Amino acid sequence: MNLSGRVAIVTGGGQGIGRAIALKMAGVGATVVVNDLGETAGTVAREIRDMGGQSLAVVADISLPEDAARLVKEATAAFGKVDILVNNAGINRDQLLLRMSDEDWDRVVGVDLKGVFLCTRAVLREMSRQRWGRIISIASIVGIVGNPGQANYASAKAGIIGFTRTVAKEMASRGITVNAIAPGFINTEMTRRLREDWKQELRRRIPLGDFGSPRDVAEAVAFLASEAAGYITGQVLGVDGGLAISWL
Repeated sequence: MNLSGRVAIVTGGGQGIGRAIALKMAGVGATVVVNDLGETAGTVAREIRDMGGQSLAVVADISLPEDAARLVKEATAAFGKVDILVNNAGINRDQLLLRMSDEDWDRVVGVDLKGVFLCTRAVLREMSRQRWGRIISIASIVGIVGNPGQANYASAKAGIIGFTRTVAKEMASRGITVNAIAPGFINTEMTRRLREDWKQELRRRIPLGDFGSPRDVAEAVAFLASEAAGYITGQVLGVDGGLAISWL
């Protein structure tokens, strides 16, 4: 895979899966705009520059229309274009539905789903003009199979899947592919907080026998961003060790 000459935005790129995606994209030649809410964005951008790549950090809350628009504007001002958007930013606030507050619902859906809408809308004009683009959004296995205590998160991730397929239909004639990745359980800070007995039970359910790594997701993103995936659009790629087939 070679993304030399391409400019990519990675939202939520300051840690976890987002950081792995940003570093992978840079490693295969892309210029990477790293977005996050705090100083982690700058840390990852510096890592990329230390690797010899080009990178810019943009601190922005992508659930806000003005911030999403500014993110794309700053990326375009710095590098002249945006070729690839990776909608990775996401949060979770788990609670059984009977106890879930309006704020817990609104914040998760606002970041995880509305943020995807806002950032995608912001890049489409530029991508349409150049008649080339790659939009890759990070959904989740729970958006396919559901999960108790995650009505907000699962709804947002399921929404990403519907959004992806719709925008893929709208933008195919402009040379823009739109796909999603549905990770299973990946070794991140979120999964490290799980009880050890629950982690062992999950491993027993995963056909490949263990959690994935952020790099597994990053490799899939780089493929979908490349010329090799030019005939793939409107798809949801599971990176889950086979967990979806064992749950369905």
